[in-house]
Amino acid sequence: MYGFLLAVLVLDGIFMSIVILLQSGKGGGLAAVGGGAAMTEGILGGRQATTMLTRATWTTGTIFMVLALVLSIMSSRSQAPESVIQVPTPAGQTPEPVIPGFGADPVTPAPADPPSAAPPGN
Repeated sequence: MYGFLLAVLVLDGIFMSIVILLQSGKGGGLAAVGGGAAMTEGILGGRQATTMLTRATWTTGTIFMVLALVLSIMSSRSQAPESVIQVPTPAGQTPEPVIPGFGADPVTPAPADPPSAAPPGN
């Protein structure tokens, strides 16, 4: 199901790109903000009739957004939540201590040297 919806999303994205590229420019947008003759037409002009390409753009855009949301929910529910920081250690291995000798297994200390009869420094 996930693979089918993903394929439909890709095909819808390609179709939406083609529909958008087929539309003619309206002459407005950011170019009209700076001034020019098109500025008054954009502000004072009425709404233009909706063409088939405009309806196709809205339809494919809506389908794209809904499919993206559904696929996002499906992919988040299929995986068990897991921490990136906590990585399980392989069985049978103990991790090395960060500081050598700290936290290691207790080892019997080496026998001390027998005290000598002569005092130190002589």
